Amino acid sequence: MSSIRELSSPIGSPPPTKRAKLDVTEEPISVHHTAEAPVEKQRDEHKSKKPKRSRVKRQDIEPYSHEDVLWHDVKAVLGSEAVETATSQDKDWESPLPFGTELELTVSGLTSTGDSISVHSSPEGPWAVVVPFALPGEKIRTKIYRSSRLHSFGDLLEVAESNSTMRDSSLIRCKYFGKCAGCQHQMIPYATQLLLKEDIVRKAFENFSGIPGDSIPAPLATIPSPKQYNYRTKITPHFDAPPSNRTRRGGKAKVAAKNADASWELRIGFNQMGRRNVLDIEECPIATPVLNTALVPAREQRGATLLLRDSLEPRSSPCDDGARVQNEVPLSIAKHKDDQGAEHICITDSKAVVHERVGEFEFTFPAGQFFQNNNSVLKPLTDYVRDAILHPIPFEKEGAVASQPPTHLVDTYCGSGLFSITLSPHFEVIAGIEISADSIAFAQRNAELNDIPTSKCTFRAGTASSIFASVGNGEFPPERTAVVIDPPRKGCDEPFIEQLVAFLPATLVYVSCNVHTQARDVGSILRKTQGAAVGRRYRIESIRGFDLFPQTAHVESVAVLRLY
Repeated sequence: MSSIRELSSPIGSPPPTKRAKLDVTEEPISVHHTAEAPVEKQRDEHKSKKPKRSRVKRQDIEPYSHEDVLWHDVKAVLGSEAVETATSQDKDWESPLPFGTELELTVSGLTSTGDSISVHSSPEGPWAVVVPFALPGEKIRTKIYRSSRLHSFGDLLEVAESNSTMRDSSLIRCKYFGKCAGCQHQMIPYATQLLLKEDIVRKAFENFSGIPGDSIPAPLATIPSPKQYNYRTKITPHFDAPPSNRTRRGGKAKVAAKNADASWELRIGFNQMGRRNVLDIEECPIATPVLNTALVPAREQRGATLLLRDSLEPRSSPCDDGARVQNEVPLSIAKHKDDQGAEHICITDSKAVVHERVGEFEFTFPAGQFFQNNNSVLKPLTDYVRDAILHPIPFEKEGAVASQPPTHLVDTYCGSGLFSITLSPHFEVIAGIEISADSIAFAQRNAELNDIPTSKCTFRAGTASSIFASVGNGEFPPERTAVVIDPPRKGCDEPFIEQLVAFLPATLVYVSCNVHTQARDVGSILRKTQGAAVGRRYRIESIRGFDLFPQTAHVESVAVLRLY
């Protein structure tokens, strides 16, 4: 058992408090174990095997993926010297911890993916171990179920000594916590969760931006979600296929699997932590009340991948929308009135129209289309973007050009018009640009719903090769224009960034659901303008996390760039 160096964190890890050992819950289908659910003994879902050393199969890591983010944390906890030594000796894929190994560890820190990370000392050198639901400073017992490059993954069997500062089991509101892969942090006080997410933003820019540390401002405090539970307006439970439907190499199912169909029990829910199995669930505390009301009858009727989307009940007939609202779950079951008296319904058809309100603005969009899944934080988010654009932070530097508040707004990746519409009172001219024709149609409709004239706000089709063509004709003077960027998780592609830098707007606000690709793109923008012929370049004015998914390790981020 070893405890080598700790990951840097804004949260200190106090000496562990000695207390009675905490065991973990054991249920027939459970394979992930946490200190939150005591059990009498450990169930080994993996059948006992004789431990043996075997070389881990090498796998390429996709840049900016979950695995890539974790790999940076592995390198940080092991140290560059240990990583270089193991790599040079070709031992970085040679795990000292065979499948099924049980060991005790002291947790070094938390990864950006939400799990704990510890260091195991072996004769071959240090080796990282990633375990969910454990906290810095805790002494834990774990069982290895998989290995990768210089690290292994283990189930949490027991917390022998708890971090009493960070762990508060009374906060947990989900009976599936510790088994379901949806949440990682329910046992952590919310203020501490926000600090952890601030650290994730910091590490993302340090690891993935490729720019000097003195060009990266310290992240501002994470903006909290007004709701920490019952906030998620969309869930997509799925199901385990019967064994005979699972194919192996060559597309052939095992004969034994076919014979098991007779006793197969359909599970509908979410992924089990660390496994490919589905955990059968009947409720989800982070989902909105109407989705939980609808979940039980929806499970009975569908037996397949489900879409459950929270929608305000339309004020007019669904026929007036030019689209149908599908109610496979009876409205009497799938209705809920919120604290403000608004009626919510559950939609299960991806083509049905969802109605949502952000502050004083109304929005409609297809249930299957992307729209942020935490309505409670959307007004704080859009207000923050507005203020970031209109109120620049003073920048004292010789030769710096004072920025005037922009009067024009270009909303790229605009979707159904969230930023274009909510920011419309504060700009003279607005253009939303989107590749999807369906999204443009709904954005135009939303502008009409909110009485925004086309003389002020338009939505335009763009292509990957000419996304800024429709605004670069003098209609939007770059020195008076702010650009909002809100791309999908993969971030911006190179042609987009090239066109953005050529347009050179005075202000950029990059809203991201993947802070790691955001850091990459921001670094690219800064590098491309360092030698700009106009003699001006961007600087990062601020970076700030937004907590759209409380109880999880996920954080969204807003970066503000200003031309000077």
